[in-house]
Amino acid sequence: MNTTHAAAALLKLASARTFLFVPADRPERHARALASGAGGVIVDLEDAVAPDRKVEARAQLRASFSALSVAQRQRLLVRINACGTPWHDGDLAELGELATQGLIAGVMLPKAERAADLQRLGVTIGPKGLLVPLIESAAGLEAARELAAAPQVLRLAFGNLDFQADLGLACDAEEAELVPVRLALVLASRLAGLAAPIDGVTPDWRDTARLANDAARARRGGFGGKLCIHPDQVAPVHAALGPSTAELAWARRVVEATHAAGGGVVSLDGRMVDAPVVRLAERLLALESQAPP
Repeated sequence: MNTTHAAAALLKLASARTFLFVPADRPERHARALASGAGGVIVDLEDAVAPDRKVEARAQLRASFSALSVAQRQRLLVRINACGTPWHDGDLAELGELATQGLIAGVMLPKAERAADLQRLGVTIGPKGLLVPLIESAAGLEAARELAAAPQVLRLAFGNLDFQADLGLACDAEEAELVPVRLALVLASRLAGLAAPIDGVTPDWRDTARLANDAARARRGGFGGKLCIHPDQVAPVHAALGPSTAELAWARRVVEATHAAGGGVVSLDGRMVDAPVVRLAERLLALESQAPP
């Protein structure tokens, strides 16, 4: 991937609100996933592919990705198998070739727990390849700040279901027990200067009420994106993670009032508007420009 394409991929994926998983062994779905409106597409070699199909699925990637346009590849990540699994080293070798040929933007590493693993992966895919560590364990949470600060890391992602399994949690749909975990990932991302992290999946793609609640919780909690497992989740998640009409109207009024006053503190609707409020308004207006591809 040349420098221009790498920069374009970084901008697209850093601001993406939706990341849609698609099985690696279903190449006929790869282009369809990219056409779903998702900001990023994650071709999955891990959970979505049975053990006896992983090698074959990996071998199919080059042909599938070669048929995509440059713009499509800039939104393409591959989730490889975790470190220590029988398929990890083979995935690394293939991903290195794909990245060298500019066929992918980057890699998601599941069960991310060590910065050294990310550094090895970064060397394999080259300096322009992007990395998304998936935090799915107590060890991953403990290392979150180190993972966020590793070279080439674009954003952190949260594997909420695997994290519950690792700790033996029995969360209900609200996942109240995970509030401090999510906050830790938001803090780690902010300290490392990364884009806001990507929240985990809503497992029942037909449960629209839960999806709405999950996406609203993600936005309240400082997440900028969410993992999706079905194309029907993409549009509602994208909308939920963006500003509302009322928020945009308020943000425009704040910016206009500040400009009219020549900067500094102004009063709007009886409330003081200072620099932090202006920054919030500007952030909301910036989110409005992040339309689906």
